[in-house]
Amino acid sequence: MSKNNIDTLLYRALNGDIRAISKLLTIIEFPADHDIETISSIMRNLMNRGGKAHIIGVTGSPGVGKSTLISKLISLFRDRNERVAVLSIDPSSPFTLGSFMGNRIRMQSHSLDPNVFIRSTATRGVTGGLSPSSVLLIEAFDGLGFDKIIIESVGVGQTDVDIINVSHTVINVLMPGAGDEIQAMKAGIMEIGDIYVVNKSDKPEADLVYRQLTEIIRSSKYKSKYGWVPKVVKVSSIMGHGISELGDIIDEHRKFLIDRGSFSDIIIHRRVYSVELILKYIIEEKIRKDLKKDGSDILDKVVSGNIDPYTASLTIYNKLAKTC
Repeated sequence: MSKNNIDTLLYRALNGDIRAISKLLTIIEFPADHDIETISSIMRNLMNRGGKAHIIGVTGSPGVGKSTLISKLISLFRDRNERVAVLSIDPSSPFTLGSFMGNRIRMQSHSLDPNVFIRSTATRGVTGGLSPSSVLLIEAFDGLGFDKIIIESVGVGQTDVDIINVSHTVINVLMPGAGDEIQAMKAGIMEIGDIYVVNKSDKPEADLVYRQLTEIIRSSKYKSKYGWVPKVVKVSSIMGHGISELGDIIDEHRKFLIDRGSFSDIIIHRRVYSVELILKYIIEEKIRKDLKKDGSDILDKVVSGNIDPYTASLTIYNKLAKTC
């Protein structure tokens, strides 16, 4: 793509042209289809404009109501005249790496709003929940001038916590009556939430889950590395109850980070993390290609028992290091 075409596309996207934004995001999401200069030019331009958006990560087990909650938050932020971008991350098939982008269906009511942009993407087999293209899309939304960027994660697990590396505020959604309150007590889960949302608060078990979470936070005296004590709130996404209170806590957390000087620290961490994630992806891809091309003899030796996996791995690593 020529420089003039890139400049025109950026100009249109920065002025809110939905088609231009969509095309720009597609280029960023699938960089292999374009030359490196095109991608670099676009990302430099957007990242120089970014650093202002409030990134909100929403995670939780499948079925707890993340998409419905996000739809209500979109309405709340739009009532405050804020531009909202949503990045919904869906799990990929372990066999085809394909994905059913179903989350957008629950947010159809916002599809005609020019100040709301909803994008679905897939993990493409990446562990931790975020692919390299995902972090680039977040930077793009930031540079395009969206005030709130909501990331709907693939789901919560003890290893699927990459969302904390890109978000200012992490919302962990739980549903009463499904055993999810136990998940909050597991190592790795209690540490990722800034706000714990007990969704479907009309259920009789909601009060119990609320009390349990509140007690866990109080007794553990847990604080994030920025000094924030997590908060618990009950909502009913379907009924719209508690959404305004949740919005107030989100704003309170944003103000807390700004007052502490931590808001910009998180942006720095996000950008450094994006380099680490992309570099890891590039190295893994190179290893896969080299194994297919030149590694069959080493793998044959492992299969026959003539060499152990550790020695084989070091041999492949040393060979890779010489070609990098």
